[in-house]
Amino acid sequence: MTIVGGFLHFREACAPVLHMDILLLDLVIVLAAARLFGAVARRLGQPPVVGEILAGILLGPTLLGPLLGDTLFGAEMKPPLQALANVGLVLFMFVVGLELDQKLVRGKGRIAVTVALGSTVVPFVLGCVLALFIAGEHVGGDKTLPFVLFMGAAMAATAFPVLARILTDRGMQRITLGGLSLAAAAVIDVLAWTVLAVVVAVAGAGDAEGQWKVFLALPYALVMFLVVRPLLARLVPAYERAGRLTPGLLSLVLTGLIASAWVTEWMHVHFIFGAFLFGAVMPREGAERLTHEILERLEQLAVLLLLPMFFVVAGLNVNLRVLDLSSLGTLAAILAVAIGGKLLGSYAGARIQRVPARQSWALAVLLNTRGLTEIVILTVGLQKGVLDNELYSLMVVMALVTTGMTGPLLRRIYPDRRVARDIAEAERAALGTTAAHRVLVVVPGPPAGQGPLVDLAATLARAATPSEVALVHLRPYPQGRLEVGTGLSSELAEMAETLHELEVLADTARAQGSQARVVSRFAGDVAAELPEVIAGAEPDLLVLPADVPGHAALHAAATCRVVTVLAPEQPEAADFGTGPVAVRHGSDAATHVALIIATVRERPLVITGGGRASSLAQRLARLGVEATAGEAPAGALVVAPGDGTVPPGAHLLVRAEQDADPVDWAAAVAALRVPHQAPVSPS
Repeated sequence: MTIVGGFLHFREACAPVLHMDILLLDLVIVLAAARLFGAVARRLGQPPVVGEILAGILLGPTLLGPLLGDTLFGAEMKPPLQALANVGLVLFMFVVGLELDQKLVRGKGRIAVTVALGSTVVPFVLGCVLALFIAGEHVGGDKTLPFVLFMGAAMAATAFPVLARILTDRGMQRITLGGLSLAAAAVIDVLAWTVLAVVVAVAGAGDAEGQWKVFLALPYALVMFLVVRPLLARLVPAYERAGRLTPGLLSLVLTGLIASAWVTEWMHVHFIFGAFLFGAVMPREGAERLTHEILERLEQLAVLLLLPMFFVVAGLNVNLRVLDLSSLGTLAAILAVAIGGKLLGSYAGARIQRVPARQSWALAVLLNTRGLTEIVILTVGLQKGVLDNELYSLMVVMALVTTGMTGPLLRRIYPDRRVARDIAEAERAALGTTAAHRVLVVVPGPPAGQGPLVDLAATLARAATPSEVALVHLRPYPQGRLEVGTGLSSELAEMAETLHELEVLADTARAQGSQARVVSRFAGDVAAELPEVIAGAEPDLLVLPADVPGHAALHAAATCRVVTVLAPEQPEAADFGTGPVAVRHGSDAATHVALIIATVRERPLVITGGGRASSLAQRLARLGVEATAGEAPAGALVVAPGDGTVPPGAHLLVRAEQDADPVDWAAAVAALRVPHQAPVSPS
């Protein structure tokens, strides 16, 4: 007992004193300051990260000074705070890797890569040149090479998460400029993390142990993609069987994440790359709901505690009191290289690809955003000893300036009225103006299962030549938008996939000889925004599923003919049947729609409704249509007038256009027999 007691006494005497009361008080102060300053920044039109970093700077020695600052955030308090911040950084980098998706660059690859190269190479080279001039003042001889490379990488970074938030706040993700900037930023992200990995490897190989461990990084990456990725794919069926994200599944993900971070830290390549890599190898196909639930769980811990802790601790390491006139000169040089390199490099890359001048400058301003990504890079540099405290402080100021200037400068170069005009022009261009007969179909939910709906619209479009089918798909913003990472990057990637699925549907309409165009975007209120889109398209025929949001208002407000598609009672009726077409005669519009479907699909037409039905059937038969009068046969596609009631067995309800003229049946039949024009690709 004496030996044990002596050992415990010795351990207590040697261990640093951790005052839990001060640590808990620090947590209260940090959380309150982060939320307060983040909210103020958001009210001023700035990303919350700007306020959180500024809160850290104000809580640090810059404002509080050594007396109060050392009491609250002294040497014994920083290690536990830094440990919590590092856990937040692990979670954040996992989210960055999880949200990395090649769908964002689909269709924009050539322009995006050119812009990204200009936006990366020019500031990287200028940063390296600047580093050579100031290296003697900030690093020793053995750190010169990693310092030079690190400064280049720090100058070239772009904050994809902050950029995505700026775009979505202004609605610019709906226009070409927004999509191009997101695609270029995604490429820059990959380039920046690759360069940083090289820099960290060089900086961490200073001793014999580190030299051989660094060479394990590439084999480890191969193992993650070739072995771990297929194993993680098994999470999807396990999640589907459980119907939710169970504690066991989440524990498995977190265990793998932390283990991957530990492996790369052991290799002297920094733990952020292990976390990023684990996020990149998470399953993508069919894992949308799983990914969303993981982000929801992480948000509760990361956003409210750990991420604000990371940014505030980053600010605590900034001490602007020690700066002098020479430091101000260095800061001016850093700002000139960071801002000038980004703007000129991005602008030149965009102009090479013939992007108009105004859009090129707006693109350059957007890619000058640094924010989250820059702070992560600078923190790594400080931890690895590549940056000293003075230069770290100056680079944090640069990150704040370049992030804060983006919003105001963008509004001056590309004002809100210009964004609104571009949104309208993009929708008009997507719908086109060349077709004489336009059928607009509202595609609900996931487009993948809406082939029969689009096929019906393409069939109805053949009532006139030339014709066009326009597919409109509005996707609601996610409920309770996530704050982890971009909060929207995964939704943007899903929208890119949705556009691809809509284009596949559009091809079915083109195969029938119509032009086909697609409009797809996010909507704050689908029911409220659909009428605006439909009114701007000025369709001749509107095809609406009965369960589309705001159907009653759309049906009442439309001035054109409206076809309401009811949900089939039998699964085999999803393609609107293969038998006869029956119409409950009561309006020319309903009968005309039935005639189009029967003629184009070469099916018999049955008209029900007494004497007038028999007379019309005989008239159509004389025109060469296979038409008879009688009761609707079993298995028929039933068309009825859309007069406010739904007859039993009806599949389609047709409401006539306002001030409708009687149908000229002879002309209608003749139009259906005219060979349809060859498919035309949208310009």
